[in-house]
Amino acid sequence: MYKKKPFFITFEGIEGSGKSYQSKKLYKNLIKQKISAVYTREPGGSKSAEKIRKFLLTGKKNKFNKITDTLLYMASRSEHFENLIKPSLKKNKVIICDRFIDSTMAYQASGKGINKDFINVMQKNIVGNLKPNLTFILKLNPNIALSRVKKRSTKNRYDKFKKEFYKKVQNAYIKFSKSNKKRYIIIDSSKNQFINSSIILKKTLLFLNK
Repeated sequence: MYKKKPFFITFEGIEGSGKSYQSKKLYKNLIKQKISAVYTREPGGSKSAEKIRKFLLTGKKNKFNKITDTLLYMASRSEHFENLIKPSLKKNKVIICDRFIDSTMAYQASGKGINKDFINVMQKNIVGNLKPNLTFILKLNPNIALSRVKKRSTKNRYDKFKKEFYKKVQNAYIKFSKSNKKRYIIIDSSKNQFINSSIILKKTLLFLNK
């Protein structure tokens, strides 16, 4: 039986991996279970953070240098945390977030070479000791992921990188998962999305009912 408590779930993966679909599906499934849940995303998630998101993701892929890029992501997280995440956790909500710190480490640190200590210091000052309770990593062959991205009617800056970049990012995610098998769960996104939704809901409920 689920006892109302704060719980933070994140979804991670490269572009086209299906994380946005699965995170929204989990939110809807939890609401059906009458569990008090909040759906959000990064960058964005609050009114001010969404403004930063729009500025950050539009334009050419090399619109900003890599440090500016990272600082904008962290600025968005700061607004998001103060205005949505922290208040929701205080209300014992289950938060489902499409991307969080693992994206910063995978894309900015592993993908673009930003110093990890630089990111960790900012993260600590923004969210304190907060870490996700559960993280689903949607794994998919980059060739398939990119073919999905090509079909999108609108693309943001991060939909425009080369396959090698996404390979590097996905390898970083896999490495993260090996460091903490209790928190990270890898989902094979090449499988049927409805089956994956069922697996994700089942595993989430197991965590919530502990």
